[in-house]
Amino acid sequence: MIPEHIANRKGPRSLKDLNPEVIAYLNQGLVETKNLMEWLATDQLFLLKLVLKELNKQAWFPDFEVAVNAQKKPTANSNTKVIGETFGLLTTNAKVYEKLKNHTSDLVRCWACWAESTQQNTVSKLLKTMKPYAADTHFGVREVVIFATKERMIADLDTSVALLTKWTTNEDENIRRFAVEALRPIGVWTKKITAFQENPAKALPILNPLKSDASKYVRDAVGNWLNDASKSQPIWVESLCEKWKKESPTKETAYIIKRGMRTILKK
Repeated sequence: MIPEHIANRKGPRSLKDLNPEVIAYLNQGLVETKNLMEWLATDQLFLLKLVLKELNKQAWFPDFEVAVNAQKKPTANSNTKVIGETFGLLTTNAKVYEKLKNHTSDLVRCWACWAESTQQNTVSKLLKTMKPYAADTHFGVREVVIFATKERMIADLDTSVALLTKWTTNEDENIRRFAVEALRPIGVWTKKITAFQENPAKALPILNPLKSDASKYVRDAVGNWLNDASKSQPIWVESLCEKWKKESPTKETAYIIKRGMRTILKK
């Protein structure tokens, strides 16, 4: 049993505010991270040793250690990616991934996401495999799946748009949010999509179905998408927002328009 003060804690505002007791639980994979500070503080190699023991794959650890230490500038984010990609090289065993993707630790699920993303040879297979990660209950996993898929989707953008258009009607708000957030023209810490910066209309099959979404999580993503596009195509964004205002006079659409126009309105 996880003590109540651990389970119901709030994430620390800075690294100096971290509770050593919480770090111990994180390093053992017994609880999820609450925020970025906890994610940064988790010792992923320590956690990995425990996970490999659970899998009876302790002999794999040196391969991970070499890969992590080979990095010129290791970060928590790059360590997550490297550990995941090393899993992808070492095994395709479905039983291993079943345990990883259902692990209590969000970091372990992130490793599984990176690992499985490397093993798909088409965008269609990639998105089908990544869908459960896009629906994960933890915000960190939902961000990592974007990192693990965006460049591949950019390389086959038309197919990606066609596939994600179908996701816009999913009952899970996390799936709908991924459909738009993963293909933002600029995004956060991800590669820009030049094709959308030059011609944002290519994304309308994804954007239109979400223009009055019931979920704020989805509305924020749509608004952010439009705001990204406004930095290179402000006239197009203004025109689309006027169109949506007439077609969909709802408070949800008004919220998206306000968010999408924020850069334009500052000028």
